[in-house]
Amino acid sequence: MQHDYHTYEPSQGHGLRYDPISAIVGPRVIGWIGTQNAQGETNLAPYSFCNIFNYRPPIIAFSSVGYKDSVRNAIETGVFTWNLATRPLAVPMNLSSLEQPVNEFELSKLTPVPGQMIAAPRVGESPVSLECRVTQHFPLQKLDGQSDTWMVLGEVVAVHISPILIKDGVYHTAAAQPILRGGGPGDFFEVSDDTLFDMRRPT
Repeated sequence: MQHDYHTYEPSQGHGLRYDPISAIVGPRVIGWIGTQNAQGETNLAPYSFCNIFNYRPPIIAFSSVGYKDSVRNAIETGVFTWNLATRPLAVPMNLSSLEQPVNEFELSKLTPVPGQMIAAPRVGESPVSLECRVTQHFPLQKLDGQSDTWMVLGEVVAVHISPILIKDGVYHTAAAQPILRGGGPGDFFEVSDDTLFDMRRPT
């Protein structure tokens, strides 16, 4: 079947009003990353380039366009937290993305909770938090050399889940109302049971 595709080479521009690539590869889970520096000053920021890449042990990765505080703190201290961004927490999550010299926890009226196994803050209002120890970090490579985007991977060493999200021993994803980043300047999606379908792997 022949289609009249909109085809472009990213290096030459996309020719649209807004770059579509982040909308095509998505929606994407939000890495709401909590860190602190060597002086104990906390930082909180959302990253939509984030995911889990292994079961056992669980490995979480996030990347930052630019060597920002979250990356610097995680690399220097060796730890970070991943906190679930939910629909009720969407506004404070968005506030924490402000790129200004502010205390994001105070600005967003969120509670920093000390990690149980690491020296990095969790978001007290989030129903799920993961404590991570950095295993790898590196700048992403372009075809013509190194980029200014940094990837940080961490092994999950502690998991905190609100008991209201566990039903009959199974974590209920939609009950937490997680939000995902879409494309465009501000598109987000909420996970709900209305869009759930069951499909098992073939055996």
